[in-house]
Amino acid sequence: MKRKVTPLVVPVFLPHAGCPHQCVFCDQHTVTGRSSPIADPAVVSRAMEIYAGNRSSGARPVQIAFYGGNFLGLPVRVVRAFLDAAARFVAAGRADSIRFSTRPDTVDDVRLGVLSDYPVSTVEIGAQSMSDRVLRQSRRGHGAADTIHAVELLKKNGFEVGVQMMVGLPGDTEKTALASGRDIAALAPAFVRIYPTLVLAGSPLGRQYSQGRYRPLDLEGAVQVTKRLWVIFYNRRIPVIRMGLQASAELEDGSSVMAGPYHPAFGHLVYEALFLDAVCSRFSDQPPDGTACLVVHPRNMSKLRGLNNRNMKRLTDQFHLRHLAVETDASLSCNTVVVNGHPCRLYGNRPDAATDAGAPCG
Repeated sequence: MKRKVTPLVVPVFLPHAGCPHQCVFCDQHTVTGRSSPIADPAVVSRAMEIYAGNRSSGARPVQIAFYGGNFLGLPVRVVRAFLDAAARFVAAGRADSIRFSTRPDTVDDVRLGVLSDYPVSTVEIGAQSMSDRVLRQSRRGHGAADTIHAVELLKKNGFEVGVQMMVGLPGDTEKTALASGRDIAALAPAFVRIYPTLVLAGSPLGRQYSQGRYRPLDLEGAVQVTKRLWVIFYNRRIPVIRMGLQASAELEDGSSVMAGPYHPAFGHLVYEALFLDAVCSRFSDQPPDGTACLVVHPRNMSKLRGLNNRNMKRLTDQFHLRHLAVETDASLSCNTVVVNGHPCRLYGNRPDAATDAGAPCG
């Protein structure tokens, strides 16, 4: 099966633009590193020069993406101004399509009518949770029914639809997060993003945290629930294209994140947990006799070993190994680790994932 080519995404950040109110967790200046309320459409040209200035023939398809705000919540004239700026690059052959993120309660027939004049192909819905209780405590201002309606309406109109969700929101538990994952999977989006909730300075959640009214997930807890969500989506053939916020200077310097499970390689931590589970499961069924050999695709070597070789240390200690060899084989599928000669598939019960876009190998 031929894998879908991943587009080159040219990000244009519109921090907090179009949002009717501030969600409890939100401080878009910290998340995006940008503070202007509504950027000028000229930022599209600057972004294209930075990210796709020397596009060559036969290169990956280019998508101009509007992120960081509630795109369809902007005034129509502003929406058209940004889409006009992006569409000029599509008409000139320098880009192929447009994508944006928006709240589910801004998706309706009137706004989609505006999009019909432009080469928009992909819309990401910021669902965050499918629990109405969690959404209320997070001050989202919409319910799960709005997400269901938005996804169905967008798909009906021919758009590729992605869904963003968060774990560790106020009132969220592992049970509600997994239920949200199953509800989102039932909508069959083209892809999903999963973000752990961080306590950002300047956010309402930051004040709740300072007052002792909110407790964030720790890093290990966030990794474990995200791992289980990954399996839910994987088994429904829904790629998870990002786990954790993109690293930025604002997040890295420590001054903006008051608490919460931030890690610049959060997605890597989730993948290494999945590999560790697969090997431990095999060793538990057939205990090693003091030595073991693991084989993976070369691109998965770091995920098998774990950061700072910690998976190797855990396996050696837990199963009393005198020698643990790790080898690579480029012919292996992305979702397989060979444990002492026995191929073991990862991530749950799917048997057919040799070239899956969601596997951690591409």
